[in-house]
Amino acid sequence: MQRFILHWGEMGWRWGINRSVAQVHALLMLSPKPLPADEISETLDVARSNVSTSLKELQGWGLARIVHVFGDRREHFETLKDVWEMFLVITRERKKRELDPTLATLRECVAEAKAGKVDSDYTQHRLNELTAFIELAGSWADRTQGLSPAATKRLLQLGDKVFRLVG
Repeated sequence: MQRFILHWGEMGWRWGINRSVAQVHALLMLSPKPLPADEISETLDVARSNVSTSLKELQGWGLARIVHVFGDRREHFETLKDVWEMFLVITRERKKRELDPTLATLRECVAEAKAGKVDSDYTQHRLNELTAFIELAGSWADRTQGLSPAATKRLLQLGDKVFRLVG
């Protein structure tokens, strides 16, 4: 459990996610029951304030939710149990936070280039290529949001057939 939590924290950091946020997420993924914040803090040996901030971040992503436990007034937290549902949530959030702003900026740059504000045809060509790429990636991300977790799994399992089809 500790090895995975440390690794998930490291991978989160490499993906641009705060290490503590990723570690809290890892602990919640491995926990068979919802956990209160003080237990998360104690298990991970991190400040309670850090855990609160991490939980708010995970809730903002839709990756953690509050659960009430009968006989306990504290808030407990759990994460999504279905990894395919988690994949869809992360895809949606990364698109919203990364692809959408990049696409908006690229479209503005393309408009400026068409208005003659770019010095070279090469720059304009590259901006158009990047815009088309981000639009396609965003379209795929949008289409996955209409799939159930089971359908998403089936789609990704088609991988070998798709690779053979496209050569």
